[in-house]
Amino acid sequence: MTTICNDPGADAQRNAYNAAFHELGLSWFWDAGHYASALSGNDHRTGLRNYLAQHQPHLLSAHDADFLIEAILSTKERCHAQLSGAGCNPGAFINWSEIQQRQIGV
Repeated sequence: MTTICNDPGADAQRNAYNAAFHELGLSWFWDAGHYASALSGNDHRTGLRNYLAQHQPHLLSAHDADFLIEAILSTKERCHAQLSGAGCNPGAFINWSEIQQRQIGV
């Protein structure tokens, strides 16, 4: 699977989200299309809230939306800082779905 890097800043943010999802044990993977549709025209909190309501409503019956959003955003920011601080290109393509499959034994 390849991806076209049209916006390195958006790719870096998307990679950080996917790293956060992976770290939090969420089996989500946002490709460029999912990232754009989830956050299109929204601030990240609103975009995440809408994504949870539309695609992960079962989590909202067990967890407070604000708690989940804060956990995702704070983990995403830390992951982005770690990727950047380690000298990585935070916008480089990382196949998080493949990494997750290996960990869960798929």
